[in-house]
Amino acid sequence: MKAKSSLVLLILFAGLAAACVSPRIVPLPAKGPEISIIPKPVSAVRQPGSFVIAANTRITIPAADLEAEGVGRYLAERLHSAFGLDLPITDGAPVEPQQVIILRRSDRQDLGREGYVLSVTPAAISIEAPEAGGLFYGVQSLFQLLPPEAYGRAVAAGAVPALLPCIRIEDKPRLPWRGMLLDCSRHFFSKEFIKSYLDYLAMHKMNTFHWHLTDDQGWRLEIKKYPLLTEVGAWRVDREDKNWNSRPPQAAGEKATLGGYYTQADVREIVAFAASRHITVVPEIEMPGHCLAALAAYPQLSCSGGPFTVPPGGVWPIKDVYCPGNDETFDFLQDVLTEVIELFPGQVIHIGGDEVDKSNWKLCPKCQARMKAEGLKSEEELQSWFVRRIEAFLNARGKTLMGWDEILEGGLAPNASVMSWRGMEGGIAAAKAKHAVVMTPTSYCYFDYYQGDPSREPQGIGGYVPLSKVYAFEPVPAALTAEEGRFIIGAQGNLWTEFVATPAHAEYMTFPRIAAMAEAGWSAPEGRSWEDFLARMVSQFRRYDRLGVSYARSIYAVKIAPAAAPDPRGLALTMTCESFRPDIRYTLDGTSPKADSPPYTGPLTVTKSAVIKAGVFAGGRLQGPVSETRFLAHLALGKTPRLQFAFKPRYDG
Repeated sequence: MKAKSSLVLLILFAGLAAACVSPRIVPLPAKGPEISIIPKPVSAVRQPGSFVIAANTRITIPAADLEAEGVGRYLAERLHSAFGLDLPITDGAPVEPQQVIILRRSDRQDLGREGYVLSVTPAAISIEAPEAGGLFYGVQSLFQLLPPEAYGRAVAAGAVPALLPCIRIEDKPRLPWRGMLLDCSRHFFSKEFIKSYLDYLAMHKMNTFHWHLTDDQGWRLEIKKYPLLTEVGAWRVDREDKNWNSRPPQAAGEKATLGGYYTQADVREIVAFAASRHITVVPEIEMPGHCLAALAAYPQLSCSGGPFTVPPGGVWPIKDVYCPGNDETFDFLQDVLTEVIELFPGQVIHIGGDEVDKSNWKLCPKCQARMKAEGLKSEEELQSWFVRRIEAFLNARGKTLMGWDEILEGGLAPNASVMSWRGMEGGIAAAKAKHAVVMTPTSYCYFDYYQGDPSREPQGIGGYVPLSKVYAFEPVPAALTAEEGRFIIGAQGNLWTEFVATPAHAEYMTFPRIAAMAEAGWSAPEGRSWEDFLARMVSQFRRYDRLGVSYARSIYAVKIAPAAAPDPRGLALTMTCESFRPDIRYTLDGTSPKADSPPYTGPLTVTKSAVIKAGVFAGGRLQGPVSETRFLAHLALGKTPRLQFAFKPRYDG
């Protein structure tokens, strides 16, 4: 689930190697297509004409349909915010279906719970769906048919027409769980930012917010019965000036001042806001590991009894964990989960279950006594017993337990769902055993990894997951049969925040990769194309600009790579870029390229020492960072190397 410092270098090199096999870049139109919806719909047929939403347009909803009324209000509020329009909402089918936006229910079972049909004609717009979630996603597609200004605020009345092309869209998602995780334990994010983040998910038709609320570095959820969880566990000493993995612990007498937590009133407000965006909030309450913040407050729940402080940075290995031999541990966890269940109406409670170092269990008399009493042969089986006990508690209250793929070790709890992060193997094993699985492997789905050259990016934890890699993610492995594949219920991106301390940095790491992840979960693989996605991202970036999102422009970075040159005295250089049809301009004299610098049209042969710089331009403006490489002409160029002494095979590394 969380990449640790001991793995960072391995992950970085593995990620860079994997990135070499990226989707083929082909020329694309400089302008995106007129129909630019992300994630890509199942079917979209352009028709003649257009419709302009104007002051005399009205919104109609089914009579006495409170859920549809909520979607109608959302639509009206968005149109008011963007275009200054105040559209009335009326009940019942319109007598004159002219200049109207119609929201209505459909009895089409093939659309599923979240599918919709959006029809735009010169006279009216209609969105039909069996359930309110489909109506809401139809509204999201409607906004992507409007000009990018629809994503801004306070457009002067009439300055930009709210014009849509006529079209018929039939659409439904491929997977029922389309999610994003935000880690609020390593760094705390405000209630206001959480709401913005939920709006970002809704924009991309994502329906699950995985809220990582507890970990070693912070407990973020108010629990009435255990006030020390937030009085002590929500705060740590400020070591933000030091590397995450090199932070000394809290000293005696030092006050912990960095942190924060969500009151239960905050949580109810956020859960209600999410529901209005048809998003389910899945809380994660970590156990039996990643719990030092809780142990700092209640050390008696550990094997050693403490004392502990909330760590200001990385902890590895994670030896201080809950003691499963202690009955008080389960009293505590069940009390906590009782309050969690009251706050979160969704079906799933995530308990983590990952990266548990069991060293202390091996030394703990209580744990060893528990193993003997329960007939357990190993500490792995003890963890499985722990998870099964918690699952029984949750199941009895109508909830489903989910955990990271480590919960497979020692035997999977009977009804548990698995989130597979250490590759796809855990998810494959769980699906074959007929357990629900959400795929979120590090190599495609970890948004704390770099998405460009680390020397030019804000700090990440390591690894390399560019936009193209996320888009290449296929959540249903070919190793599964069609029947087994039905147990892959979702795909999810994860933003861990060890190195992400601000909302702007969180947005940077999320965008634009969230768009690729959304399409992986929504759109069928046979209808997806990297080239088409890049073309549609032209408009998506304009929407992000209007939203004021601090998105990464890493796809505009030029990769300058060497190749054999026809002239033996030189070197050929190729320049590639992940963006839509890139206009690459370069210089050979070390100066920064400009819009009128020479365009790159093919491999460039260099025979003299040079500092090569390149950048991508559009509309006369530099779109991303300037890339640089140095070429040194020397006497060995073009020569065949010979070893004076033969190497020994044992040293061929």
